Amino acid sequence: MITVVAALVALACVAACARRLAFAIAPTPFDPAQLLVALRGDEGRARFQAIARHVYDEPAAEWERALLDALRLPPDERAAFVNEQLTEMDYMTRRWQRVPRVCASVASSSGFLLASLALRNALADPAAFAEETRSAALGSALTAAVNVAAIGMAGAAFCIAAQMRATKAARVRLDATDKLVERLESLTA
Repeated sequence: MITVVAALVALACVAACARRLAFAIAPTPFDPAQLLVALRGDEGRARFQAIARHVYDEPAAEWERALLDALRLPPDERAAFVNEQLTEMDYMTRRWQRVPRVCASVASSSGFLLASLALRNALADPAAFAEETRSAALGSALTAAVNVAAIGMAGAAFCIAAQMRATKAARVRLDATDKLVERLESLTA
């Protein structure tokens, strides 16, 4: 039973970290790096209107539509609305930023706590420590405790890996977004 509880805690932590990773990798339906590649050069200038129509046709592209709308404003209003969209992208990309660290702590701590409970429960039965069954009972108790601790540590390891990947993905996404905004500003000027 304790092993199942440890697995459920670890799975909940993994699910939360996977959600954080999804926020960092794809906060919007369009990848700014791919849009930037599509808008490079004179061919990109020619494709701009087709890409803009595609953005407006995509129901989930709220941020991209708001950015294009901001870029169409008069110059005295444009900077404020473009910066607002950049702030919004920063928020969307960094959502749940602390969740993997918290989940790593929860998974490892609960693994150790539940391992100590498993060990305590196994050692609480004095009948199991008769002379002829002592070695088997100790081995079983230690195996159960190590298994539960290993589940917690595996959950923590996934959370740490997800945090590292999400941090890198967010940084790359935000850099690409800045470059895309610069290119769009040059196309709409």
